Amino acid sequence: MKTATRLHSVKEYYFSRKLREVAEMIKEGKPVINMGIGSPDLKPHPDVVSALKEALMHPKAHMYQSYQGLPELRKAISDFYKTHYKVTLDPNSQTLPLMGSKEGIMHLSMAFLNPGDQVLIPNPGYPTYASVSRLMEAEAVLYELKASNGWQPDLEALEAMDTSKVKIMWLNYPHMPTGTDVSIATFDYLIRWAKERDILLVNDNPYSFVLTKKPKSILSRPGASEVAVELNSLSKSFNMAGWRVGMLSGKATVLQEVLKVKSNMDSGMFFGVQQGAIAALKMTSDWFEEFNDIYKKRRVLMEVLAQKLGTTIESQSVGLFLWAKLPKEAPDAEVFINTLLHEKNIFITPGTIFGSQGEGYIRFSLCVPEDTIKEAIKRIEL
Repeated sequence: MKTATRLHSVKEYYFSRKLREVAEMIKEGKPVINMGIGSPDLKPHPDVVSALKEALMHPKAHMYQSYQGLPELRKAISDFYKTHYKVTLDPNSQTLPLMGSKEGIMHLSMAFLNPGDQVLIPNPGYPTYASVSRLMEAEAVLYELKASNGWQPDLEALEAMDTSKVKIMWLNYPHMPTGTDVSIATFDYLIRWAKERDILLVNDNPYSFVLTKKPKSILSRPGASEVAVELNSLSKSFNMAGWRVGMLSGKATVLQEVLKVKSNMDSGMFFGVQQGAIAALKMTSDWFEEFNDIYKKRRVLMEVLAQKLGTTIESQSVGLFLWAKLPKEAPDAEVFINTLLHEKNIFITPGTIFGSQGEGYIRFSLCVPEDTIKEAIKRIEL
């Protein structure tokens, strides 16, 4: 039986393949240190776990749930945006809970893309943007982010671009993989630019509380409500990656169309997970300060490791990763990390999986305890 032709345009996700290799090495008894993936190793707040446990005894806990999530969860999302981003959202029309923000990439694409449409995707950037676009039989058009421009979009290049077929522009600030925080001027420019061209702006924003001085949302900027939506997630900022809780917020008419897709794809989020999410969204700034203190210490050690490997880093970066430039004499990034994996049992991510602008870079995850980073440093020193 032949597969659909749309599958010819995509490959299995890099981490899906690579983590199988890592798992096999561990199975063989090799002490692999995984610094590749951004899966937080820290625990959620105890109140979050308690909320989940208590919810299990609720009479409606095991029933189907609303496609739009519990009203209390939508209200918690609205309050969260008001408290931390100074953004006012109608919980009934401008917030939509998701089973992780990754599904939102698919839902938005299914709702708005037709075969032949174009999608603007950052290079380097999250590979799923391009993969999902191709699955929709749309054309992924890369816009380059360069170190020389502070990893911000080249606004002159965007002005000169033929955007007659562009339906969606993906943004991701704080940026993954480079850790660049957004310039507010970039948000303001793109809001005006997209409005003039009738393009939907989507900011993917899961890292705004990790090592940042102040969380930012595109929805806080003038005019954003007319042209933009934002994906957010509890995975990174609340140590709940496996819970699969995300959200889509912003322009109400966009969320209405996304709900048409979502309501045909799932039967609602588990009640207990929603209750845990409500508890998480009520956390105060003390919570973020606590885990950022941990990440700051890890980052200092990770910088030592990066230096031992002969790489250079950008000290102003934020988020859950460390983006490091390989020395000129180093081999290709994938060759570099494969050598490191098999000779030192250390797995890090090659920048090339994020696009051509990631060539010559590698990415470290901060989701590794300090003692483990110290062990990695010792292995490099041997």
